[in-house]
This record gives sequence, structure tokens and C-alpha cells, in this order.
Amino acid sequence: IEIMKTWKETWGDDIGWMSNGYSYPAYTEEDEKTLKDLMKVQHSYGLNITWVSPEEYNELVPGINKEGLRGSTYSPEDGSCSPLLLGSAYYFHSLEAKVQYRFREKVIGFDMSQSKIKKVITDKGTYSTGMVINAAGNYGKEIAAMAGLNLPVQPENHEAGITEPVARFMGPMVVDMRIRPGSENFYFYQNNEGQIVFCITPKPPITGIDNRSTSVFLPMCTKRMLEVYPRLHSLRVRRTWRGQYPMTPDGFPIVGKSGDNLINAIGMCGQGFMLGPGLGELITRICLDELTDSDLHILQSFNPERDFSGMEAFK
Repeated sequence: IEIMKTWKETWGDDIGWMSNGYSYPAYTEEDEKTLKDLMKVQHSYGLNITWVSPEEYNELVPGINKEGLRGSTYSPEDGSCSPLLLGSAYYFHSLEAKVQYRFREKVIGFDMSQSKIKKVITDKGTYSTGMVINAAGNYGKEIAAMAGLNLPVQPENHEAGITEPVARFMGPMVVDMRIRPGSENFYFYQNNEGQIVFCITPKPPITGIDNRSTSVFLPMCTKRMLEVYPRLHSLRVRRTWRGQYPMTPDGFPIVGKSGDNLINAIGMCGQGFMLGPGLGELITRICLDELTDSDLHILQSFNPERDFSGMEAFK
């Protein structure tokens, strides 16, 4: 968050950052208990997150449906920015740092000597390697398999949408964790340009890679949005799109060194954009063999060889 919040003053690019906050309203006793229990863990890490009453939450999100509302978590320092603007900024700054890109070139194998990757083989050439970083997202499992690893990453299809821009009327992002027919949690927020961005988690999961939009998503998601926030009813949707979350069985990323010179950074479970800046610094320290005690503690949860039988809270 600190990296993105200070990006413009540090690097000069407007990435559309907004400290609009996150909120998780609770409409059931079970969700309230889970959220409050999770807050204890979050507070132990020094995170600025509080519990607000239904009345206080209505001030943050005016017009929220208060029927059955038990309160909400609220983390005011969280925020959002444009992945398109930030991705573009990453690209141009990396070019200045002499990074070289090879677009439209597919990795088809590794030339290995025991547990060391000597060369990366593509459909257009061969490259000698020092360290190899597998950050292939949906294809992370296939890349790892080229080094003889079986890592449990499975892409799941998710759809999202965006409305026309309107004057600001929302505060924090709203994340509703309730389960409804055909869906689990969903979220929506107003971005820096005034548009409402929304996304839903289908139930059961739709695995594989299929970027075709469906006729099911928009009626399902907008119905749930209006249930929680009726004042959205007059907004017009500009477009929808579909992509994937590379999921792991326990909902945690797979990050760590395998063999002599392969670093896996895959299975971000839909949170790669948020984790990216910190993860980049962590991978740098892995490459330089400069891991701190805190890094080693974090990497235990991300270990590629861990027991995957656990479960992320509110997965």
C-alpha cells in the first residue's frame, strides 16, 4: 500500500490511487464472529482496521441496506488504483532500468543439469540462465512441470464489470461474503474516475481458461449489488470482461526457491496485483541471498513443498 500510495511523488506517474478504504459488512452472526476474530490477527500485525456500527457504516456508505446489518470492518488506509496505469508505469520504468522483453514468445522447455536450469528454450530461441523466475500466472503449473515440479495451481474464471462514471457518492469498497445461489462473495467500489467496478466469485468454481463473457454474470452480480446497495439502480454498465484467478488449494501463494536456480512466484489467487510490489522486493532478496528473519517467516506459509490442506479465512 505504501508503495502505491506514494507512487506519484516517488516516480511521477499518476496511477489513479485512492485511499478509499475497504469494508466487509456482516449480515449474519457467523460472519460477524469470523470478521471480529480475524481482526485480532490483523491488529497483531499493526493493521489499522476497526469495527463500525450499522449507523457508522451508513455514514461511510450512505444508503447501504441496513436490514439485518450487524456492523462492518473498516480499514481506511486501504485503497485502489488503476492496474492499466500502474502496469504501464512498471513497463516504462523497467525499460529505463535496461530490462529486455520478449513478447509473443512461448517457453517450451528447460535444458537442465540435475536440479539446475542451464537454458530456457522458447519457440524462437534458447537463452542461457542465471536465475529463472516463474511468474507465469495461469501457466505457472506448466512452467514448473518443465523443471520436474508438480505445483497445485488451477486457474478459475471470474467476471467483472464497470459502469459509466458518475459523481462520487461511495466511500470504501464493499465486500459481501454471503453465499447466494450460483455465487459466493462479491465486491464493488467507486474508482478515481467515478466508475463502479464490480466482481463476483462463482459457485461452484469454473476452472480452466476461458475469456468469453457470459450472459449469467451481469444479472447475477447486479441483483446482489442492488440487494446490498439499492442506490446503484440507475447506473448504466459500460462493459464486462472475464479473466482468471490462479488458485491454490489453501488460498495462499506459492513462492520460494526450488532446485538450484528456479524461483516460483505463482498461485496468487487473484491478489497478484496487490501483492506485486512487496513480492518483487522479496524475490529480489531471494536472488541476492539476503533474506531477513521476517522474510523466512513469510516464506514458510508460501513454501512450494508445504501441506496444502489448510484454508484461507473467508476464501
